[in-house]
Amino acid sequence: MAILISRENFYSKSFEVAETKGLGHPDTICDQITEQISRALCRFYLTEFGSIQHHNVDKALLIGGQSEPIFNGGKILQPISLVIAGRATHQAQDKSVPVEEIAIQTAKQWLAKNIRNLNVETDIQIISKIRKGSIELVELFNRFGKGEIPLANDTSFGVGYYPLSFLENNILKIERLLNHPLTKVKFPFIGEDIKVMGVKNQSEQLFTVAIAMVDRHISDLSDYISKIEKVKTYLKETLNLGQCSIDINTADDYERESIYLTVSGTSAESGDDGQVGRGNRINGLISPYRPMSLEAASGKNPVSHIGKIYNYFAMDLSRSLVENHFASQAYIYIVSQIGKPITEPQLLHIQIDYENSNPDNLDDFVKEKLLELPRYWRRIIEFKD
Repeated sequence: MAILISRENFYSKSFEVAETKGLGHPDTICDQITEQISRALCRFYLTEFGSIQHHNVDKALLIGGQSEPIFNGGKILQPISLVIAGRATHQAQDKSVPVEEIAIQTAKQWLAKNIRNLNVETDIQIISKIRKGSIELVELFNRFGKGEIPLANDTSFGVGYYPLSFLENNILKIERLLNHPLTKVKFPFIGEDIKVMGVKNQSEQLFTVAIAMVDRHISDLSDYISKIEKVKTYLKETLNLGQCSIDINTADDYERESIYLTVSGTSAESGDDGQVGRGNRINGLISPYRPMSLEAASGKNPVSHIGKIYNYFAMDLSRSLVENHFASQAYIYIVSQIGKPITEPQLLHIQIDYENSNPDNLDDFVKEKLLELPRYWRRIIEFKD
């Protein structure tokens, strides 16, 4: 195992781009549902067998339906299809596991809770195709159940950084405010499918926001336009965003009455598709100016799948370094080898800022953090939904 610590001359970027795909975006729906299925399986396995069994339910494809949105309320013409796939333990200790039932019920529960205008019985079809895992990976995983340090089930890497930039924080604040339950009470016409793109151009911030508007709460075009302006004013008055401009639903063509109107509050109802791993990273952002992993973390098992735990760990470690005053900025890169203990990465590279860093005892601090990895799954599955 190699721990490499380097001091970098970080600087404030004059230009930056980042985005987030909100709660009701088709890609986010796939990510969230597969993650909830993994957690549901973990709870079942722990209750019935005393330990988490092998599973990776990290594949899902959402196929958009067809709808007819109109002012004061339209209808869904063809339901959305959601296909869930992956691998899971279907039987252990002579007891069967209702994997398909757990998957479908969990998906319905998440949708009913989070996409409030979608009827889970009529507006979406959920198909589960979760098969048994390969013998080799199951055997690799089973050592964890015997009390041994989990062995990495893949050769992969994780990355993390902290703190977030001013632009990144603002992007998250915009999406979280628009999808907050109290905002939905105040503005029921705001759907859950919200995408926020932020651009920093020198000292100016430019935010482009896409909001799926719910048709039954909008009477006509002038009402739609008025409500878009109300949302824009609400964002500027509620959030301390600094110097910025906010544009909402820029593809709208008012002269042709071509606007972003939906029945359910998500573009998934009418032709927009989704897939696990195409959306946000672990921290809720897509940030091309930062180190990123292309791993689809959602749905992977939280015990030995490096594509999940090393990305969570890298984000947490970078935050810990800053909070414990080792640095004011930190980037983490951590690489595994399949079959090796997760506590012994092939490489752990830590970048800390050159001017505001204190590397004394940093190596010992990091080694102690690595020893937490065999129990790290508890933190992942107990994260707030």
